Amino acid sequence: MSAAETVLEVRSLTVDLPEGADRRHAVADVSFELHRNEILCLVGESGSGKSVTSRAIMGLLAHGVRASSGEILFRGEDLLRATPKRMRELRGSRISMIFQEPMTALNPLKRVGDQVDEVIAVHTGTPKAKRIERIVELFDAVQLPEPRRLLRSFPHQLSGGQRQRAMIAMALALEPAILIADEPTTALDVTTQAQILALIHRIQGERHMGVLFITHDFGVVSEIADRVAVMQSGKIVETGSAPQVLGAPRHPYTRSLIAAIPSLVPKERKRAADAPALLSAIALEKSYRSGGSLLGGKDHRVVHAAKRIDLTVHRGETLGLVGESGSGKSTVARCIARLAEADGGRILLGDVDLRPLSRRELRPYRRRIQMVFQDPYGSLNPRRTVGQLIAEGPMVHGMREREAMAKASSLLELVGMDPRAVGRYPHEFSGGQRQRIGIARALALDPEVLVADEPVSALDVSIQAQVLKLLADIRDRLHLTMLFITHDLRVAAQVCDTIAVMRYGEIVEHGATAEVFRNPQNAYTRELLAAVPGKELGMATGIDRGGAEASA
Repeated sequence: MSAAETVLEVRSLTVDLPEGADRRHAVADVSFELHRNEILCLVGESGSGKSVTSRAIMGLLAHGVRASSGEILFRGEDLLRATPKRMRELRGSRISMIFQEPMTALNPLKRVGDQVDEVIAVHTGTPKAKRIERIVELFDAVQLPEPRRLLRSFPHQLSGGQRQRAMIAMALALEPAILIADEPTTALDVTTQAQILALIHRIQGERHMGVLFITHDFGVVSEIADRVAVMQSGKIVETGSAPQVLGAPRHPYTRSLIAAIPSLVPKERKRAADAPALLSAIALEKSYRSGGSLLGGKDHRVVHAAKRIDLTVHRGETLGLVGESGSGKSTVARCIARLAEADGGRILLGDVDLRPLSRRELRPYRRRIQMVFQDPYGSLNPRRTVGQLIAEGPMVHGMREREAMAKASSLLELVGMDPRAVGRYPHEFSGGQRQRIGIARALALDPEVLVADEPVSALDVSIQAQVLKLLADIRDRLHLTMLFITHDLRVAAQVCDTIAVMRYGEIVEHGATAEVFRNPQNAYTRELLAAVPGKELGMATGIDRGGAEASA
């Protein structure tokens, strides 16, 4: 059996969308091959058709979505013509899939070990004791700590990275010939992402599988791909080896995606040296209790999300609060915005300490600090129009409805949207457009400080570039001060004047962005920088970044 053996061949695949969709086909005339012992990256933005392609291979298309023509050949067998019984036999045993969000892919009511055991039990007659030993071996292979303890754990008791490792163990349980990984690292922070990529690469090499790796991140592609296929609007626009596609992309869309990757070289921005301090956190503390029982058991632990945090943001400055999930950065942001109550310390807006103020006393200061949230859909009320959402704040503070709606229209125009969108609802917009709406809503009260909590982490790279450029333009035009929360060091490099690196509730390094990136003093900061995927793409790609960003 040669390394070049074709294990999967997709021929002229077309997948139709239901009537009323924004286009007729999710996938149109797509063809590619996956070979044994290779990783093929299928790259594209949301809506490009890459996940639909993977679900067509697995026979898991949503209701109303159907493959209307073409072939999907697994070692010569057309999966599109396979019976449901045959697909159940192949799924998990010969073709396995790792899904993007392990928390939703895993059953929250079942122990993790039982969920992996179910896959083995359904496809084999292996006795229970041997199945348990097999699961322990799998957990050990994917580097899960204390495998026997984790057998009995529920998904919510595992970290994001551990849940993803459990999903990988489940997918590998029966040693499939093909592994499909659908955005398996998108929700993970940079060091966990690096670990998962290394794990998939190692296991693929050991087992000589064909891996179809779906992603929108060319940084990830540079770390893991043997070959690359780029999708746009349901069609493959470019294929080739990873060095060829990354080093000399032919198609304009491929070039725009690569150029939209934020550079790791920090942007230089002049700020007044004597700018006064506008926002400060002094000895800020916040703890949470976890564990225990509903009946009052004492088996709990205290998590110190913020340990005597000291931060100062000067007028006109953007301070980046950087760290992995669980580092405490979002907790600090929410405490500063008084969306969570700190346990101790001071929060100064100018000379006023916001922390001891009652809700009534705080009200006049609310408008001066506004927040842009990570999830632009979850933070927008789906039952209210865009105009109502933006106008609500000014109306609460006494503005007449007609004036507030006129302001909503002008703010939509400010963030690059059609002002006539005031009458539409959030679900009618893309993720990038919803984030622009969230920014417009935050600006409606003319704030002095904008707290942005991971505002681009859920967006495709080209949309991310547009939103980052928008935030920078608005900051400079409106003379805003920003506290910018992110786990992405590329994003921090492009937006932030200064950086504070958080770990386990503490700030371990703080300084000018350029200096921290050039000469990190803390070992954890160096670890974060080393884990950034595709660092060479962030330094120089040989592509006109400005032109590509403009066309994105």
